Amino acid sequence: MVDPVPQLEDLPLQRGTRVLLRADFNVPMTDGVIEDDLRITASLPTIEWLLERHCEIVACSHFGRPKGKIDPKYSLEPVAKRLTELLGHEVQFAHGIVDFDTLGCAESLEPGQMMLVENLRFNPGEEANDPAFATNLTELGDVYVNDAFGAAHRAHASIVGPPRVLPSAAGRLLAREVEVLSGLLDSPKSPFVVVLGGAKVSDKLGVIDALLDRCDQILIGGAMAFTFLVAEGGHVGDSLLEADQVEHCKRLLATGKILIPTDVVAADEIKVDANARHVGAKSIPDGWKGVDIGPETAGTYADVLAGAATVLWNGPMGIFEMAPFAAGTRTVAEAVADCRGFTVVGGGDSAAAVREMGLAPRVDHVSTGGGAALELIELGDLPGLQALRASRV
Repeated sequence: MVDPVPQLEDLPLQRGTRVLLRADFNVPMTDGVIEDDLRITASLPTIEWLLERHCEIVACSHFGRPKGKIDPKYSLEPVAKRLTELLGHEVQFAHGIVDFDTLGCAESLEPGQMMLVENLRFNPGEEANDPAFATNLTELGDVYVNDAFGAAHRAHASIVGPPRVLPSAAGRLLAREVEVLSGLLDSPKSPFVVVLGGAKVSDKLGVIDALLDRCDQILIGGAMAFTFLVAEGGHVGDSLLEADQVEHCKRLLATGKILIPTDVVAADEIKVDANARHVGAKSIPDGWKGVDIGPETAGTYADVLAGAATVLWNGPMGIFEMAPFAAGTRTVAEAVADCRGFTVVGGGDSAAAVREMGLAPRVDHVSTGGGAALELIELGDLPGLQALRASRV
């Protein structure tokens, strides 16, 4: 059970209360053009709730990895413009973070107005969790709201610092993420089927261990499957393999809950026009790499998902970014969308896949945080949640 955190209703709000809102606007963007605004639209319920109560909002977020330096290609200005379009009124943009001009802009806000400050990671104090930077941030607000689920697993200054000083609460997005994901740990309806993919099995071992006693079956895909296949005596050619995890995979397979591929698509190179062939999962030729689950495996997984009452999916089944290797991920995505049970897609690449395929509206919950979702499931808590509980609200 994930312990509760303060909610928006717990905050001492009145007309003109200035809210420091930590959002997650780390969106896919190329040359200033936002390619997917899910994380922006997901923040709107919190923003609109605060504006309806005549609060003043100073929003902040990280974007990309500028490594503590100002880099124009990582500016959040396009996010401010998109927020302006979505809200129907101007969202001011401050080109600084905690300088005098930014503070002056914040102090000049009127009730019902909003501004966005520049990328937090332009200041090295954000990722270093510098107390001075966190203290300067708190000057921008009277209360603090964390709605950045995708960053709540990081003990960065804007996540864990403000709750030490300001009355603090979770925004609607963060609260919903915790509610849904903790529900998978506390009371999932059976059969509970978990689908795990991605590159490294080592990244998912903790999640598998946390879910084994709670779920009925775990379907494995992606490059992490090859370590399991070797654990069963398979030959995986030049596929990605974590040899130091083979024994752990053997122990997991012995539980009888792990289902691994029986066939795969293999390619001689990782590129769109590579030579590709359909082979048995345990007999991939030398010089070839597994790049997707095969049609037999995809069909088996779809059949299992069709009978599930609860589904959690995290991680693609192959290199879905390349069209020739996307079939397995598409089949699983469609099976999750078709499932009549409660379905959760745990952020990251799998969330991107269901959105790209137009299937997100048919999934009960698409998480905005891949790493945060996995860490919450594995550990049962996050630094951002712990900080909110310790606040003086």
